[in-house]
Amino acid sequence: MFDKRYYYLIKLQYLGYRFHGWQKQPDVKTVHLMIDRTLKYILQDIRFKTLGAGRTDAMVSANEAALELFIYNEPIEDFDEFLDLFNHNLPQDIRALSIKEVDKKFNIIKDSKLKEYHYVFSEGQKNHPFCAPILTTILEPLNVELMKQGAKLFEGSHNFKTYCYRATDKGEYFRTIVASEIVDNTIYTANFFPEESYVFKVVGKGFMRNQIRLMFGCLIKLGRGEITLDYIEETLKIESTEVMDYIAPASGLILHSLDFE
Repeated sequence: MFDKRYYYLIKLQYLGYRFHGWQKQPDVKTVHLMIDRTLKYILQDIRFKTLGAGRTDAMVSANEAALELFIYNEPIEDFDEFLDLFNHNLPQDIRALSIKEVDKKFNIIKDSKLKEYHYVFSEGQKNHPFCAPILTTILEPLNVELMKQGAKLFEGSHNFKTYCYRATDKGEYFRTIVASEIVDNTIYTANFFPEESYVFKVVGKGFMRNQIRLMFGCLIKLGRGEITLDYIEETLKIESTEVMDYIAPASGLILHSLDFE
């Protein structure tokens, strides 16, 4: 018997602090695992499959992530009703934002055009513990103005091998960063946040393993006075063999948005 398949794009958001990343793994709680468990419960005997637009690491959050839902033989008749039921049964740190039907030509991995990541941080003081899930506290004073200059150096097409975790000689490390900047944080707010905090914004089509955390780790070292702007420029050259030895904590990193247009 021929199985008819229906295709849907679902946007969602989640707080990653208690999850071991997106991808399913044995014996640990992941975002993808909780989503599939919830779908299995609400779809009951309907056969389905899900595919994420990408992976996030343990403790990394998403303001806007996406997955493709494949359903066999029985289409979703009422999107509003589906979203209400889905959200009612998802854990409180995951929320579905929208759903729309796509066709079989749609590829959630290849058709994503740009991803925007934010790394939220403050410097020079100990913050309220409630900040921990989404804001990294750097206790030492940092030269943020110098870090802003360093962030701009990542823009453009460069060799990012230095900023790939456990890079080998076989990978493709020449990538393009559309935008890279540090700005004052007016995006994420709470009454327990410090008076001053910042967001490292990075926009690109695709990123390598821990790339943004390694880039920000480099900027932290710059802000501490451990490296220079010239050092960053050297690490981005084709002939660079430098290995970044500091990776920023995961909990400040947020997948802010995905563009499929």
